[in-house]
Amino acid sequence: MLPSHMKNVALKALFVAHPYEEVAYYLHDLANENGHVGLGMFGDLPQATDGNGILEMLKSRLGLKTIRHSAVLGSKPVKRIALCGGSGSFLLGAAKAAGADVFVTGDFKYHEFFDAEDEILIADIGHFESERFTIDLLGEIISKKFSTFATRLTEVNTNPVHYYH
Repeated sequence: MLPSHMKNVALKALFVAHPYEEVAYYLHDLANENGHVGLGMFGDLPQATDGNGILEMLKSRLGLKTIRHSAVLGSKPVKRIALCGGSGSFLLGAAKAAGADVFVTGDFKYHEFFDAEDEILIADIGHFESERFTIDLLGEIISKKFSTFATRLTEVNTNPVHYYH
């Protein structure tokens, strides 16, 4: 893989390395036709709650044993929630820019919690935990699109992280 402006340089190097034969090669453009689509999403709760309320809701509805989080912002109302499954700490700036009160994701490192800067509540629910419902969603989509296919969703827990409590 290389940037398109490096194509001629790469081909020249290829031909120099193989001067004694005609080299078979194929270049394929990896242009992103869906540049408007990105990782993560955000939405608004029908009714605002507080930081503790959102943490309790996440724990209850997602069946979580624990949530690592930044400081709860006093009585600041929580209305807009940003979410990225997996390891989404790199999207904290985007969550702030979208006006999110809470950012739910996994894999925040210790010092990254300081980046909340008392502007947003970071809720690190865990990498696996933030993605575990994806299999159900994909199963539902596949079943609808291919109604004659039999689908079987695994029930194997592949989470390498274990909790002592």
